[in-house]
Amino acid sequence: MGIEIEKKYTIKVLPEDLLSFPFHEIEQGYLNTDPAIRVRKEDAAYYMTYKGQGVMKHTEYNLPLDEISYRHLLKKADGNIIRKKRYLIPLNADAYTAQYLQNNPLLAEKIRNREMVIELDVFQDPFEQIVIAEVEFPTEEAAVQYQPADWFLKDVTLNRTYSNSYLSSLKQK
Repeated sequence: MGIEIEKKYTIKVLPEDLLSFPFHEIEQGYLNTDPAIRVRKEDAAYYMTYKGQGVMKHTEYNLPLDEISYRHLLKKADGNIIRKKRYLIPLNADAYTAQYLQNNPLLAEKIRNREMVIELDVFQDPFEQIVIAEVEFPTEEAAVQYQPADWFLKDVTLNRTYSNSYLSSLKQK
């Protein structure tokens, strides 16, 4: 069992050097949205994920799938199939005060080792107008102390309408 602690943000502007960062191609469908049960293809990896209740903090289980199982389950997905490009951008240098990092050496090490990054999701059709930045944290305290990047606009962590499971359920015109 894993615990995921993450915050989500809308953005003011895309980073100028966006294309210089590594990225993943993601496709996912939801078999259920409450609780969230999804199947995902991330590059050449396939898995099923269960996400428990909670917004910023929730349990998350990932089970590996092969491509045949993924394709079979994707056909059973309800609603929209989500497709996006996820860019992996180094955490902003001013994310934490020097004092906070001094008092939390394990967090400082995670940042130095690039184990903490900004995941910038650039959605594709039918949601190509949506771009969301996510940051995952090792602790709730680290999430609370985090200072957003200056190119972030609004914290939408508690707004369910920015969740992928919600987007999958929207009716298309």
